[in-house]
Amino acid sequence: MSILILKNTPTEGPGTLEDFLREGGIRHRVVDCAQEAIPGTGDFTALVMLGGPMSVNEEERYPYITKEMELVRDFISSGRKVFGVCLGAQIMAKALGAKVYIGPQKEIGWYDIELTEEGLRDHLMKKLAVLPMAGDLRRTFKVFHWHGETFDIPKSARRLASSGLYPNQAFCYGNTAYALQFHIEVRKEMIYEWLRDEPVDLDQIRKETEAIYADYFSRAMNFYAAFFRHDG
Repeated sequence: MSILILKNTPTEGPGTLEDFLREGGIRHRVVDCAQEAIPGTGDFTALVMLGGPMSVNEEERYPYITKEMELVRDFISSGRKVFGVCLGAQIMAKALGAKVYIGPQKEIGWYDIELTEEGLRDHLMKKLAVLPMAGDLRRTFKVFHWHGETFDIPKSARRLASSGLYPNQAFCYGNTAYALQFHIEVRKEMIYEWLRDEPVDLDQIRKETEAIYADYFSRAMNFYAAFFRHDG
């Protein structure tokens, strides 16, 4: 397996995903789309697209977004894996024909998502939903959000999760393409750096992060293992 990871902004890197790949000895290449050209994709078996503060609808300002949408369709049509986080999820939605637009308000911090009936049946979403220490499956659980736009669910995709503000939090397309509006790749220091200048209660978010993060990290690792290794 060889994975192409696309950064849409220098500050939003692969975080814990790269920790997982390095630990497992999985070949990968991280490309900063703002600084370098997207390489040829023939040798890559999976595509990962990360977050960013721009809109997927700003293609004229960020032409590499158009290229990423082309890659989504290419990887899916050839049966290869695609994983999108936040902006990456929105790129996937638009590439598959759905609309992406401004949400009701920004969703920043630790907030609940709730799995749909499809999500409860989905092997990968259950990896996120099972608390490692307790071993029980939670339909509702906290994830880390930082977004202000949302998407419609593409035709033929399955909606997997929702929140109070954003009914479309996750979807899958077939068995190889997953889009998450929220961030499972964050390290603790990434959260604090991202929100340093945001109008949020950073002390409260720091308190929540310290309480939640160890469990969240384990659940993210379980998701990566299931997605990239067909684990269990």
